[in-house]
Order: sequence, then structure tokens, then C-alpha cells
Amino acid sequence: IAPIVQSGAGLHVLKLMNREGGAGSAGESIQQTKVRHILIRPGPSVGEAEIVQRLESIRERLVAGQVEFDAMARQYSADGSAAAGGDLGWVYAGDTVPEFERSMDALKPGEISAPIRTQFGFHLIEVLDRRQDSASPERERQRARQALLKERASLAWQDWLDELRSRTYVELRFEQ
Repeated sequence: IAPIVQSGAGLHVLKLMNREGGAGSAGESIQQTKVRHILIRPGPSVGEAEIVQRLESIRERLVAGQVEFDAMARQYSADGSAAAGGDLGWVYAGDTVPEFERSMDALKPGEISAPIRTQFGFHLIEVLDRRQDSASPERERQRARQALLKERASLAWQDWLDELRSRTYVELRFEQ
């Protein structure tokens, strides 16, 4: 049982009932990937085929060493990382959308992906490095917060369904 904790919602007494392992549990080593990308979003004036063609052309120039990745990201990328040369920093598993993560995980450090599509648009991904690291305390707090929110949402959903069922009137009529 932890000492009394005060938050904006009041005073809390916390008791640890169970501890579960899993990726990133305290003290466990987890993989991080240092990655950067170029994101181009489709729009009314730019079709998907044109975006894929543009990214393939950029990739060929990058692989040939004709241009620098950060310069291309600054010029073409349509997200907040463009100013940093497309650098997303050290990314944990689960931090990105599944399509991005699958492509990123398939790359070796120094490799550049073919254009991939996600819900955000089309990406070129470059993996810079990988490392094994333990999760930071802030990361652990964030995981705990997410688990609590998920549990609360599930309980709220179940309460809503129970209330809906209790207020529902069903009349069955059988005609002979």
C-alpha cells in the first residue's frame, strides 16, 4: 500500500494487487529505433500515383548518394518533423501506426524503405540506428495511465450497455 497520494481529483490510497510483465515492464530491455522519414500527403492536386513516383525518384537519388535525406525531408515532407530533417528520434515499439512499424522493423540501419502508405499519407523511412534500452520512468507512467484509461473506458461502456438494457422495453407478440 502506497502513502496517500493527492491529485486534482482528490486523495487516493493505492494498493498494488497484481503486477504483470510484458514489453517494457520495469527493468526489462526493450528495442528502440532511431528513424527519420519523408511524408507526402495526397491531395486534390496531387494523386497517389504521382506521390509514389516522386518518392521512388527521391529514394533512387538518396541511395545513389546524390542528395541528403534531411535536405529532401525539409523540401518535401508535410509534417512537423520536416524542420528537423524528418527526424522522429528514438521510437519505441507501438509508437507508430502498424504499417509504418512493420516497414521500419524490416529495415537494417542505413537502409531506406520503398514508399509505404499509412493513414497519414506516403512515407520514405530511413532507420538510422537501433538500441536496447529500459523504459524511462515517464514511459512507464504513460503505459500505466493508458492501461487505466482503457480499463475505465471498458467499465463505462459496460455500464452504458447495462443502463441501455434496463431502459429498453421489448414486447413480443405472437399471432396465431
